Amino acid sequence: MMKTYVIYCIAAGVVAWLFSFSVTPLVRAFAYKIGAIDVPKDARRMHKEATPLLGGLAIWFGFTVTSVLLCGLSASSIVMWIGATLIVLTGVVDDRFGLKALLKFALQIAIALGTVLLGDIMITEITFFDTTLVFGRVWGTVISVLWIVALINAINLIDGLDGLACGVSGIGALSILVISIIYSNNYMALFACVLVGACAGFLPYNLHKAKIFMGDTGAMFLGYILSIMSIQGIMSMNSLLAFITPIAVFGLPLLDTAFAFIRRILHGRSPFSADRGHLHHRLIDMGFTHMQTVCIMYIISAVLGVAAIVLSLRNLDESLELFSNTRLMFAACGILVVAVCLFTFAFFVFHHFNIRVDSGLQKEEEPPDSEHKTP
Repeated sequence: MMKTYVIYCIAAGVVAWLFSFSVTPLVRAFAYKIGAIDVPKDARRMHKEATPLLGGLAIWFGFTVTSVLLCGLSASSIVMWIGATLIVLTGVVDDRFGLKALLKFALQIAIALGTVLLGDIMITEITFFDTTLVFGRVWGTVISVLWIVALINAINLIDGLDGLACGVSGIGALSILVISIIYSNNYMALFACVLVGACAGFLPYNLHKAKIFMGDTGAMFLGYILSIMSIQGIMSMNSLLAFITPIAVFGLPLLDTAFAFIRRILHGRSPFSADRGHLHHRLIDMGFTHMQTVCIMYIISAVLGVAAIVLSLRNLDESLELFSNTRLMFAACGILVVAVCLFTFAFFVFHHFNIRVDSGLQKEEEPPDSEHKTP
């Protein structure tokens, strides 16, 4: 039975890949037609040629069509698809015309709130060892909305190099897939597999030198879908590790966003203002090439994903008599891996804060525009 379901998941992922891969050239032509083009105009942007946006439409199409056809209908999935469509439409308008940061933030909150309330997609309780903390509907709604909006912006802000956000999101979805299989959450495993396929279908067009960027359309869509999956697929376990695990899965974009906000506030600037201080900028400034930087970010994400999977392990082999609690041993190893990654991240951000290796780009002092991630 499980073998059959795994084959079905793989087939669904392949279908999503085909849809996403096939539609991307059409989306690219559409972006040119309506003028959704990103023209490099400052040093923060890593590309040198005008490149079409809206690539997220292909990922959204591949995921939505495949999941509607193969994943079945439920009240929560219908709400998720509607919310995803609304967040994509917000991204399309932003990619074409540019939205004020606060307006875009307000729309994200509204969509997240509607998703939580109408779809009953909510974090309701957490168990600390033998004690269960019940949030109730009000606090559960607040925490769930904050998580959705945080992940939307985390993926959005990390989208600064060709293939970076798409690849990191795919790795996150793959981690959710494995964890869902471990906990026999077949329904969420199917959705995760479809998302992996949709990301993989778009990635060949998005790798350096990218033929198309996914823009806010894709970054916000991926952040939204991944947050919903983490709530329904991981946080639904209600244990302490259920909260630690998704933070580990998405540790890279979440930390990058947190450091960006702290850095801007400490410099007396709006947390939504643009700068050239993200981790991928630091790595480029240290002399790494575009592809090397993306690979380093992929590796960090993969290590964090593996740590999350280790943290989620249960029903381990009890025959290992050397350790009285095997699960704690694995959890400790996972936490150690996460700690090492966090230390490495902080080292790159702070130790090299004022170090710049010649990379052919001029440092921008005060970017005038709002944060609009483009490679």
